[in-house]
Amino acid sequence: MPPGFYDQITDLPPPLPRPERVMAIGAHPDDVEFGAGATLFNWTSNGTEAVIVVVTDGSKGSWDPDIDRSALIEQRKSEQQRAADILGATSVEWLDQIDGELQHTPDLRQEIARLIRIHRPDVVLTHDPWQRYQLHQDHRATGLLTVDSVVAAREPLFYPDQGLEPHRPSTVLLWSADEPDHAEPVSALAFDAKVEALLCHASQSETTMGSAALSDDARTQFIERVDDWLRSSASRFDTDRAETFKRIVP
Repeated sequence: MPPGFYDQITDLPPPLPRPERVMAIGAHPDDVEFGAGATLFNWTSNGTEAVIVVVTDGSKGSWDPDIDRSALIEQRKSEQQRAADILGATSVEWLDQIDGELQHTPDLRQEIARLIRIHRPDVVLTHDPWQRYQLHQDHRATGLLTVDSVVAAREPLFYPDQGLEPHRPSTVLLWSADEPDHAEPVSALAFDAKVEALLCHASQSETTMGSAALSDDARTQFIERVDDWLRSSASRFDTDRAETFKRIVP
């Protein structure tokens, strides 16, 4: 595509009608909040049932080489639950894979497909596995596992021993996409919820939030960074702030 091709598109699709059920699948605690926290809040505030799935245990989410890994896992799970409560999620599912060592395996694909069949989401949200130059293997693996699991969950000849009816979501939304073609507007209320949910992850203050938990100035700078990011994302979608995605119809 020529430079600026996607910036010239004007017939972009509108926001989705409010789904009845959604599932957001992140590699680590806080990934869902970064990728789609405001979108989840917008929907759950109007009656959507949302399930958050966290694939790894978050056990490497610290720059302290002496940290107690077990304590870190428990802290991150607690932080994730508080964040999920703020976003209005009905539950958090943990797959407890080792942080930083995630592999695309048949067993994990089957487990995610099982969750999709159980919860029957209209919309599935996850990492874009085809994002160029994405360094973190857990993000790449989670995105690919999810889209492969969506395909498996919809097909009746996959996993008949599960005893579950196949389920085909109507939409898959991939965050952190290089070429987003879908935006969900972020209201002031949803922006505040996204930020509050992110700040629940105090264990990640140093690693991903510019030490926002350590001072008012750092917190303000982090909030401004999130604001700038959402406004920049929204710039060609005719809205003030937005979370943007690559949209796929399974």
